[in-house]
Amino acid sequence: MTSIDDYAASFGEEPGYLNFAYVGPPGRAVKDEEYAHTELLGRARFGTIDGLLDQDARARSAIAAVSGIPESRVAFEPNTSIGLMHAMFGISGGVAVSPADFPAITYAAVRASEALGTITPIWLETDHGRVTPGNLKRQLTKSVAAVAVSLVDFRTGYLADLEGIRQVIGERLLIVDAIQGFGVVDAPYEVADIVVAGGQKWVRAGWGTGLLALSERAAETLVPVFSGFSATDTDELPVDEVRPPTAGVRAFQVSHPDYIAQARFAAALEEIASVGVPAINTAIGERVSRIIELADEFAIPVVSPRETAERAGIVVLEPLPDQLTVLTASLFNHGVTTTMRDGRVRLAPHVSTDEETFDMLRASFVSFASAINL
Repeated sequence: MTSIDDYAASFGEEPGYLNFAYVGPPGRAVKDEEYAHTELLGRARFGTIDGLLDQDARARSAIAAVSGIPESRVAFEPNTSIGLMHAMFGISGGVAVSPADFPAITYAAVRASEALGTITPIWLETDHGRVTPGNLKRQLTKSVAAVAVSLVDFRTGYLADLEGIRQVIGERLLIVDAIQGFGVVDAPYEVADIVVAGGQKWVRAGWGTGLLALSERAAETLVPVFSGFSATDTDELPVDEVRPPTAGVRAFQVSHPDYIAQARFAAALEEIASVGVPAINTAIGERVSRIIELADEFAIPVVSPRETAERAGIVVLEPLPDQLTVLTASLFNHGVTTTMRDGRVRLAPHVSTDEETFDMLRASFVSFASAINL
């Protein structure tokens, strides 16, 4: 096992970075993996390129170790959006989804509806952007065949109650976009039928990394609309005839993967597994609490959840409209990297968020408070 301190020390982002909900800077293990495999590919030494193919099994094993989902039900995907497209294009019936959810979900639902006409997006009314078992239950009808939800909402930072949602929706398919919590939230993925995630945020594996996981029921139900030549039951190149897709999650692949991206993803996940998601979650939770305390100290409204059970790694601030520019300018002037959207400021720390970053955040809040009180 790796200690949380050793894990944190393996990263090297500059102080002031609080934008892991956008992208997580990779650490030493991922960068070393990228360099080593790129060197192998670049030299093309006899026998080495074929070894890259082993990264697929390695990545699936690493995904299983972190998620608890059997590796036989997991496929590597280059990003979350493609996994969601596979899901939405393969479903028939109504799909309940929040119109305020991340566009990867809403676009996949609408594009599948427009192209095939086999699904119908059913737009949910939410509790200020939060999909909860209570508000979902009131809106379920017989036409709803599936429910799509983010594990952690990108706008509000709300951590969905997957077990509660499963109890409410019964036998309907549950689709979970886990990108804003995968690797840092100890989520009950076993209650979901379809799990998709990318590795560029909290996993810190870089772009081009992701996964699609299907329950046995989902694998039997979904139609592999986009299924390429690499997703058949032959080990050879399937030339001269078009073979049917294989059974299971592997049918939802279009071509050969980026093996170096798989190596990066595997390396990042192997580190996470060696530390343990609960330990990472606790460390991030402590930093989230510190950010909330700092915001309270300077009377900056926090609109993301305060309860530990309802939050992950995102803190959302919503200053008064005429104070937003002052706050964002103060953060910028002190070198604090965040995301500003829809009148709100989103801050997202990780285990490597250090004391210097908190000093910079405090200094930016001091400047903000001084400016608005002139």
